[in-house]
Order: sequence, then C-alpha cells, then structure tokens
Amino acid sequence: MRPVRRLPRPRTLRARLTFGLVVLLAVSCAAVGLAAVVELNGFLTQRLDEQLAQVGTRFPESLEHKGALPDDHDGDEHGDTRRLATGTFGARLLDGRVTHKGLIRSGDPSADLDVGLSAADRARLAGVPADGRPHTVGLSALGDYRVVASAGRDRDVLIAGLPLEPVQATVRRLELVAGIVFGLALVVTGVAGALWVRWSLRPLSRVADTATRVSELPLASGVVALPARAPETDPRGEVGRVAGAFNRMLGHVEDALTKRHASEERLRSFAADASHELRTPVASVRGHAELALLHPGPVPAEVTRALERIAAESSRMGEMVDDLLLLARLDAGRPLEREPVDLTRLVLDAVTDARAAGPDHRWTLDLPAEPVTVPGDTHRLHQVLANLLANARLHTPAGTKVTVTLETEAAGAAGGAGGTADGDRSAAAGEVAATATATATATATAAATGTARLSVHDDGPGVPEDLRPGVFERFTRAEHRRRPDASGGGAGLGLSIVAAVVEAHGGRVALDSLPGATTFTVLLPLGDVSSG
Repeated sequence: MRPVRRLPRPRTLRARLTFGLVVLLAVSCAAVGLAAVVELNGFLTQRLDEQLAQVGTRFPESLEHKGALPDDHDGDEHGDTRRLATGTFGARLLDGRVTHKGLIRSGDPSADLDVGLSAADRARLAGVPADGRPHTVGLSALGDYRVVASAGRDRDVLIAGLPLEPVQATVRRLELVAGIVFGLALVVTGVAGALWVRWSLRPLSRVADTATRVSELPLASGVVALPARAPETDPRGEVGRVAGAFNRMLGHVEDALTKRHASEERLRSFAADASHELRTPVASVRGHAELALLHPGPVPAEVTRALERIAAESSRMGEMVDDLLLLARLDAGRPLEREPVDLTRLVLDAVTDARAAGPDHRWTLDLPAEPVTVPGDTHRLHQVLANLLANARLHTPAGTKVTVTLETEAAGAAGGAGGTADGDRSAAAGEVAATATATATATATAAATGTARLSVHDDGPGVPEDLRPGVFERFTRAEHRRRPDASGGGAGLGLSIVAAVVEAHGGRVALDSLPGATTFTVLLPLGDVSSG
C-alpha cells in the first residue's frame, strides 16, 4: 500500500498568515456563492411553479379533444394554446399509459403531437403522483421539466409541465459569474494580503535578522561585539513587545560576555604571571635537591630518597609550569615562529625518541616518498608529536602497535576532512580565539595549497566514550581508565597543548576512537613555505 502524500504546509509565519487569509476568504466566497445559487434556484423554481399553476389542465385537455372540450361551445374556452408559453408540455394518462401528448414549440401556436417519449419517459410520467403539486421529471427527449399531475373527469390523469432549462441556464450563469468574480477576488486578496502581511511583519523580520547575526558570532571566547539592536515599534503590540524583550536579552548577554571576557583575561594574566614567577623557585628547589644529592658525606637512605622525590616532583612541576605558561601565551594570542618545518624529519625524530622511551610498544611509520614541509614553529610542532606519541605510549598496554602516518591532501580534499575534525574537536581547542585572524588566513591558504595530514593510530583499548567530548580539555586525565596498570602520569595538559598549538598554526585536530582502534588526526596547512 502506497503511503498517502501530505500536502506541503507553509513554514514561515508570513506564508501561514497569507494562506489562512486566503482560505478564510475562499470559504466565505464559497458560502456566499452557494447561498446565492440556492436562493436564486429556489426563487426561479417558485416563479415557474406559479406559471405552471396558471397553465392548469387546459393544454392536456385540449390534446384529448383536439382543441375543444365536449362542453366547449365556442372552441376557445379551454382549448386556446396561443396564450401558452413556448415549451409547455402536456400529456394524458389512462390506467398508467400515455394516451396523448403534446408540446408547444417556438413560433407555432398549435400543439406538436409528435413528441418522442421513450419507455423510461412514459414510466416517469406514470410515476408522478396526481396530487396537484409540482414535481421535477427528467425526460430524455426534452430535458428536465417541472410538471403537475391532476385527476381528470374521465378517470384519467392530466399532466402539464414547463421546462426547467431557463432556470438552470440562469443558475449556471450565476455560478460562472460568481466563480470568475470570486476567483479574481481570491487572487487579488492573496497578493494584497501577502504584501500587507509582509509590511506588518517587517519589525519581526528585523528581529529575526538580528538574531541570525547573533547566532553566527563566535561566542565561545574572546571579545564579542554584538550587532545593533533590533528596531523597536509600538510596545503595545506583540511585535513591539518581542523586539523590546529581545533587545533587553541582548543587553544581558552582552554584559555577561563582557564580564566573562574580563574574567578570562584576569585568569589568563594570573596564569601567565604565576607560571612565570613559579619557574624560578621551582628551578631553585630542583637545583638545591640535586646539589644535596651530590653531597660527598654519608646521607641516610631516607633522606636520599626524599631528596630524589623532591628533585623528581620539582622537575615534574617545572614541566607543568612551562605547559601552563605556553597555554597562557597561546590564549593571549602571542604569535609563534613561522619558518619552513620539515615535518617528515620531525616525525622520524619523535618516533625515534618514543621507541627509546617505550621499547615494549611496536612503532611503525608510514611516510611519503617526498619530504613534507609546512610553515610553523619547529619546537612547538615537535611538542605536538611528542605529546601524541607519549599519550599513545602511556595509555596503552605493552605490545600495543602504534602507527604514525604522514601524507598530503590536495586543496579540494582537505575541506571535507577539516569539517570532520571540527565536529570532533572539543571546546578546549576553541579557546584560542585571539588567533582567529591568523587561523582564518592559514585556513584560506590551506584551501589553495593543500593540507598535511598526520595521524597517530594505536590498537589499544580506546578512549572511554564519556571522555571523548572533553579529551582536549585541560587537566583531563584518563590513564587509570585506559591502562589499569598505569602509575603516576602527567597533569592532563598534553592533549590540550596539542589542540592549542595546532589551532595556532591554523590547523585542526580530531579524535576517532573505538576499542582496538584509536586515531588522533592533525591537519596542518601546507601554505607558502618560501616566505618563512
């Protein structure tokens, strides 16, 4: 059974109001037209019945007696047919059979007795009750007639009738005229109504345009400049109240975004200042601990162990301070170095270091035949590779196979992959809003010159599903969930640094993880390395 297709519904408010206006007018026109047709048909039929009453039984009696009744002495009392209207029909029935019939034709005062009636016509005439009231009968040879049957003096039935065709023609003409007039009225009303509704809803359209512009703004972070407020109309109307409420809401949103930005700036400034100030005391603590370990005299084992832990933790704290300082600088929009970077060489060096740090893993490379060069900061891009490989090494069990793939994509193919990366990237990567101009420029260059795709794939247990949306956020730690035997671990800043550095280079980073297949993909624009 084929499904029933529904008629398309108007989607916009303007279309719905116009459609409703036209429908209401159509219903009103149909009701008026129907009432006019019914009333006119009844009125004309009543007038025809009055004419039929004036005809009486003169014509059917004249058919029986050939123009004169038995008691007609002058031949004109009941049998004059010259006063009868054209189309007057008469018939005489005896015992249900038509014995005489006649018709007054145009321009002929005498009755035409040769009226071709079919058997069905005769049966219809015989079925008319002799009650002296008008009835409608359809005759195949003559059309619809309004007839009256009366009992005769010879136990016969006399039938007189007038044609309904003039009434029907008048009603049909009224229907045609009403249809044309109402159709034109609907068209004119539809056009005028659409223009009127459009004019009436202009303030609401301006509110919708303003809301659309606001929805297209990057509100995640950074300074946000909201567009001009929607024009307000009469506050006593619905549209005016909507515009006023919307403008007040925009004011509250703008105040909240301004306060949030100020808070973010204070937090970034604090993080940068604190990280910068902590570098010196942390380095001092580590230096003193290492110096104490070099003391030549006898030192208790417990003290030596404590000093070793102080040195290790201070070193770890120093790395964390450096990472926080890097993130704070990237958040502040501080530009990175831009020079030609041999990405192939960086991959080889990073995998060599990872193989030395994780000999119990299987490390494989898939590199192109030609070197891949991108514009960027060599040290920061090496940090991206090192963090991704360290993440694969620390969060997967021994024996896991880690494959690093480097390839280039043409300008047309890079866009699709970039869209996927954007969909999977977390909100942390989007915090680098201050570098939006550099990112847009690099993205435009990538669209023209192509993209370098770097992927790190492992066949480990995968990232837990509930952690995937926030995997690039700061201080996200999951080593106890991906690798039960893991101990220690970093501060959860590695992947957030990856996202921030890649974003600062105008690239994108994405995660695709399933049990047994986890892939981190980095897309970097090839750009113009000659000017680096």
